[in-house]
Amino acid sequence: MQQVSGREELWSVTRRWKREGRVTALVPTMGNLHAGHLALVEAARKVADRIIASIYVNPTQFAAGEDFGRYPRTLQKDLEKLESAGCDLVFTPGDSTMYPFPEGEAVVVAAAPDLAGVLEGAHRPGHFDGVTTVVARLFNLVNPDIAVFGEKDYQQLLIIKRLVDDLGYPIHILPVPTVRECGGLAMSSRNQYLDTAQHDAAVALNRALRDTATAWKSGAPQSEAEKSGAAILEVAGFDVDYVAIRKATNLGMPEPGESGLRVLAAARLGQTRLIDNLPVN
Repeated sequence: MQQVSGREELWSVTRRWKREGRVTALVPTMGNLHAGHLALVEAARKVADRIIASIYVNPTQFAAGEDFGRYPRTLQKDLEKLESAGCDLVFTPGDSTMYPFPEGEAVVVAAAPDLAGVLEGAHRPGHFDGVTTVVARLFNLVNPDIAVFGEKDYQQLLIIKRLVDDLGYPIHILPVPTVRECGGLAMSSRNQYLDTAQHDAAVALNRALRDTATAWKSGAPQSEAEKSGAAILEVAGFDVDYVAIRKATNLGMPEPGESGLRVLAAARLGQTRLIDNLPVN
């Protein structure tokens, strides 16, 4: 497994693979890897000849007061895990590689407003502009045939699909189902912020999603189904940002009895904000 940090180093490898006709897959990460990340690598291995993982904690997707400074950075352990998972190349750029121009002069790629203005976007203004900006830069630098993203960040997944379709990137976006702990909690690098009692309480997030989906399928009005899920979280000690049933294709509001939906939630337990989602049907 190779590790590169600069643009020219990266291109010397990826251009050779292109000349050889290799199908390449990109797995973008912010590091601090767990089994969920490694499932993305495994999925990539099934559809590509060469796997590139990127590790970069992107500052433009964090707002003031969020956890950019304390986000766990475990590069050496990450490299060991990626090598064991069969990754071929790890791209570990610094800020000057990803953003060679200073703030105010750099190009910003805005996320699609209809997808980015709701749910996470409403609670974290500007977050998805940071995501689309860094993902567009990674796509331009790596030039993959396939890019692999987890469904845990479902709204992000839809926004990246729109980015690819709208800007004409010749890249296939491969979604991978969420990997969960035995109690149902979605694996996340932020889970390690939780103390033991909080971690035990956090399993309520998955239970709230399932309860919301069950209520909807039983014919409850949307607002009542969402309130039932939020109540479960509040009893468990969460401060709830949202529990929402939305169309899986575009996060639009569903009609009664409609299928093809997703229930999404975000809530804070202590200082830790967790998100998750499930298909309703």
